[in-house]
Amino acid sequence: MHETAKKQLPNKQERHKLFGSVEPGPKHKPMEKSKMKDLQNTKKDFLFELDVVGISNVKHPVVINSSLTPETQTSVGTFYFASSISQGSKGTNMSRFTEQLQSYYEDGFVLDLKTLKSFVYHLRERLEQNDAEMTVSFPWFFERKAPYSEKAGLNYADAWIKVHYDQEQGYDIKVGLTGKITTLCPCSKEISEYSAHNQRGNIEMEVTLSEDFNEEQHDWKFLLLEAAESNASARIHPVLKRPDEKMVTEQAYENPRFVEDMVRLVSCDLYEIDEIVQFSVKCLNEESIHLHDAIASITYDKRTE
Repeated sequence: MHETAKKQLPNKQERHKLFGSVEPGPKHKPMEKSKMKDLQNTKKDFLFELDVVGISNVKHPVVINSSLTPETQTSVGTFYFASSISQGSKGTNMSRFTEQLQSYYEDGFVLDLKTLKSFVYHLRERLEQNDAEMTVSFPWFFERKAPYSEKAGLNYADAWIKVHYDQEQGYDIKVGLTGKITTLCPCSKEISEYSAHNQRGNIEMEVTLSEDFNEEQHDWKFLLLEAAESNASARIHPVLKRPDEKMVTEQAYENPRFVEDMVRLVSCDLYEIDEIVQFSVKCLNEESIHLHDAIASITYDKRTE
């Protein structure tokens, strides 16, 4: 059998030259940080203040505590960090955001409100600005058992936390969650001889927590999830056997919901939670017999009553 001759390749350095690499040129600028020119910290009149400057889409491992199983879980957080910049400052120091993230990670970065308040407080100090803010979004997993067979599986909801700290005004904290539910159309049930069409609903909730909110007593993720799921036509399950499916579909038929119904019912639950002072609720139904989605929303501030 004829053997093909092995290709003779130039060495790696020659290959790099072939594709454009060149020898390093002369270097005259200093390597010592103390001798480098610091453009970002230049102080002049730069014409305008900046509302926000920072970094976004930073992905990092985080630890989440939960009142549902699994009670401790590792997830991936997507971070946004920012501060305002005075008219007399040219810019921010981008590396300080990720330096602080790394330092908190080395101590075990738990996404609880106490830790995030500390993070933003020290971030403002590190940036030498009047304020700082962060948003972190993450998938939160929780165990769900089927209603009859009790077969277990993991569902998840997309959650987020927003923390802003101002040296004069203090903290502003918002948390949010998008839960998925089943809704059955009341109109379809009313006009049809039999059956009714269902759809998957997405309940997006964002709330402002009171200053005395105690995270050790209340899991805000569970509070928001329960507000969405307990008012739905039916909950969504990762595992359903035939007896479970019968129970879920019958429950949905017994509890028809429009998007308008959903945002009003969820708002009632959020209103009754004393530690929530402001909330917004949006329901988006992925319609099963239309090409469009159905939407409804409510925003309410209890502090204006």
